Amino acid sequence: MTDRFLTFEKQNNFLVCVDSDGCAMDTMDIKHERFFGPFSADVFGIEDRETYLEDWNRINLFSSTRGVNRFKALVMALQNAQKRGENVGDITALTEWAETASSLSNGAIEEILKNNPSEDFEKTLDWSQRVNHAIETELVGEDRPFEGAKDGLAAITKLADVAIVSSANKEAVESEWERHELLDSVDAFYAQDRGTKAEAIADLLTKGYEKKHVLMVGDAPGDEAAAEKNGVYFFPILFGQEKACWDRLVNEAMPKFLNGEFTEEYQATLKKDFHELLSKYD
Repeated sequence: MTDRFLTFEKQNNFLVCVDSDGCAMDTMDIKHERFFGPFSADVFGIEDRETYLEDWNRINLFSSTRGVNRFKALVMALQNAQKRGENVGDITALTEWAETASSLSNGAIEEILKNNPSEDFEKTLDWSQRVNHAIETELVGEDRPFEGAKDGLAAITKLADVAIVSSANKEAVESEWERHELLDSVDAFYAQDRGTKAEAIADLLTKGYEKKHVLMVGDAPGDEAAAEKNGVYFFPILFGQEKACWDRLVNEAMPKFLNGEFTEEYQATLKKDFHELLSKYD
């Protein structure tokens, strides 16, 4: 990781945190449809792939669990598959870990496997590593920022500090943002290896920002929850409406945010549109 991200200190009074997949980068759908879902079906021996992959996409893209951590998503999909009669093996330990562990990452699984060999963890690590490898080697040339995101970030960084706050793999995010020349608009970088999004925002708050001077921009309920947990504002990027949302962020929300006019009432209207869209698929 670039040294300046590791030594980041507050430069402006305002901070904008931005998620990557499905928010700034148009990579979420393709990653789940081509890699996450199919690879998990392969590794766990799913027989009814069509039903499983449809459920996978619902969990990860088109419902209130959109953007959930990959390991939590895997457990949800496997539990649903079990209910349909699929034999996915014993996933008890994996389920407990995904529901209770403070760090959900490949590295965390590798530490577990050092002392506690477990087939469900071995399969999960295999799946996750396959996904990372495929994203790093097969998506080059296919990933791109959403229209409006690059210009939006360039405009925002002139007014506030900007932090990537993502639950995705660090190397993939850094590669994508660097390839599309987005990192010039970024001051801090938090990915899967640095904990949850809520923990990332909490750490950024220790840099000296007032809570009402921090805005989380994201496309998923997890982004909203991370903002709420830390008492900061949330601006949603609605799937299928990304360009309009980035334009609204720059032209409407940012002026309100900087001028102290990002009220609870304004926040409520944003969240209403966000939840109405997600609820159509639950």
